[in-house]
Amino acid sequence: MHSNGNVSHSLGRKIVALLLNLRRTHKRLLALTVDAVLCVTTVFVALYLRLGYWMVPQGAEWLAVIASLVFALPLLISFGLYRAVFRYSDGAAMATVAKAAFIYGIAYSGIFTVIGVAGIPRTLGLIQPLLLFPSILATRAFARMWLGEGYRRLSGLQVQRRVVIYGAGSAGRQLAAALGKSSEMRVIFFVDDDQSLHGGVLNGLKIYGAEELPSLIEKYSIDDLLLAMPSSTRKKRNQIVELVLHCGVVVRILPGLADIAHGRVAVSDLRELQIEDLMGRDAVAPNEILMSRHIVGRTTLVSGAGGSIGSELCRQIIRRRPACLLLVEISESALYEIHQELLAIIADEMVGSTIEVVPLLASAADAVRIGAIISAWRPDTIYHAAAYKHVPLVEHNPLQGLLNNVIGTLVLAKAAHANSVTNFVLISTDKAVRPTNVMGASKRLAELVLQALAREASLSNFSMVRFGNVLGSSGSVVPLFRKQISQGGPVTITHSEMTRFFMTIPEASQLVIQAGAMASGGEVFVLDMGEPVKIVDMARRMIELSGLTERTIDQADGDIEIEFVGLRPGEKLYEELLIGDDVKQTTHPRIMQANEHSLPLEELAPKLDELVELVANSDVDGALALLQELVREYSPAPGSVDWIKLTAARSKKPF
Repeated sequence: MHSNGNVSHSLGRKIVALLLNLRRTHKRLLALTVDAVLCVTTVFVALYLRLGYWMVPQGAEWLAVIASLVFALPLLISFGLYRAVFRYSDGAAMATVAKAAFIYGIAYSGIFTVIGVAGIPRTLGLIQPLLLFPSILATRAFARMWLGEGYRRLSGLQVQRRVVIYGAGSAGRQLAAALGKSSEMRVIFFVDDDQSLHGGVLNGLKIYGAEELPSLIEKYSIDDLLLAMPSSTRKKRNQIVELVLHCGVVVRILPGLADIAHGRVAVSDLRELQIEDLMGRDAVAPNEILMSRHIVGRTTLVSGAGGSIGSELCRQIIRRRPACLLLVEISESALYEIHQELLAIIADEMVGSTIEVVPLLASAADAVRIGAIISAWRPDTIYHAAAYKHVPLVEHNPLQGLLNNVIGTLVLAKAAHANSVTNFVLISTDKAVRPTNVMGASKRLAELVLQALAREASLSNFSMVRFGNVLGSSGSVVPLFRKQISQGGPVTITHSEMTRFFMTIPEASQLVIQAGAMASGGEVFVLDMGEPVKIVDMARRMIELSGLTERTIDQADGDIEIEFVGLRPGEKLYEELLIGDDVKQTTHPRIMQANEHSLPLEELAPKLDELVELVANSDVDGALALLQELVREYSPAPGSVDWIKLTAARSKKPF
């Protein structure tokens, strides 16, 4: 009996090895064949369940078999079931199967149950779809169990991923020691850039040079490359990725230097390299004098505290120990999450701290609520990050965009002015420069509001900070691309030549705080965003980082297709940061100051009152006409329309 068990294990290993070593095209063909067999088999079983005995289909009954193949296989192909990356998205793949099953069931039962075909039992149209798709799901689940963790448990094997550590320094040694106790990974060798170490041995493992890495990965069947260089630059990380781009390894990275210094390196600390680790520049260490100037021991308010930039501002602020941090947010769930996170930071990093963190549900455009908040706490500094920023959404909901972005800024700034708030910093956007969309124009008008208020004699110091896209924000393409890749594609891009400026959220937030600390009133600060990035290049790099390949005409067996879908209403190919050429450098290397036109408050104030009335009366045309009058650089793009107005016009109802 024991001998038979060994034979079974050996045969199982051989079968698994054979399947895993198949070419990707052959694996897809095998999956397609299995599904075709299931289509035929489930028709046989459905006939048995209906008739009560086994039989070979006769005459018209073969139409049920042919229809199943004709409907199911193209449907599964079109839904990407043979190119979905199950390793990244089990839930998404299952949901895709469910959608395909629903469409197939409607079509199949529609023909054989609703319409009916002579010689074929009508119930076959209901029974067969109920058998087919659970069978398809079962084969996927069985394959994962057999080829993955389930098979290792049944066979008693412990399959370790073969890894190489890039970096033979302190971090590399700590990581190797941690992996020595791991059952998940086995270190095969080290790689280091220091030529004096090449050929040496560390912890019994040989050290090689980087130039040998591609051949060594193939020779030793390496699964993962672990970057044990916490202080490495983005340029260096990009060079390493380029070196192993086509080697089929997963690149993982260690946590920051603080964790290394405290000896907290563990296998669980490793994470897969993300596009954020490669894009942009290496951050300049923040000037702590500027970071703390308006925060330490003071009361600070952040509007939009649950958003991408707002939440990071809160994290940066809380670590500078304010007396009180007011979180103003319209979203209940977002407010709850950032409040709990900040309390955890205080508990973990600032034990015994008496910082007061106050979560406040409020819309920036609610004058009564905002006035009550500011008069109650009288904050020293306000960071106004609350805004609608999705270009297509604001384009089709322009009144809400104006209400939140312009009137919200006006309400908050007037309340700050009335309560002598010392500093008010508006977070603006590069889309405010020569805008072609409502979102950008509304943010430019918000800038004009602050510029006008700053020209008045006041105890409040108004300034604004303008920058481009931040990686990983709710409005960024990065989360969208990541989701599309996990679902097997396609990755959708509006235009092959589209470029954008990008910056990490922490760097942008730190620069906002430092710029605000340099303000004396009315400044438009512009952050140095570095070089613009082509969106298609970023998408290709994200595909490569996932261990996949782009599908093109020349590479038809690639994994993920890139699809160009055309510019959306109000969208530009290129973004700018300056309206004019009058810009000067500040004392900070990455913060510039623009000198741009503004409107006097006596001219702007009545127009703003008119805008408030137009928005309140749902006058879309009047509000947009006034927006174009006030923002002289605004050039509306064709195709923009308010959804409510459009629907009302179609139904011929007054708007």
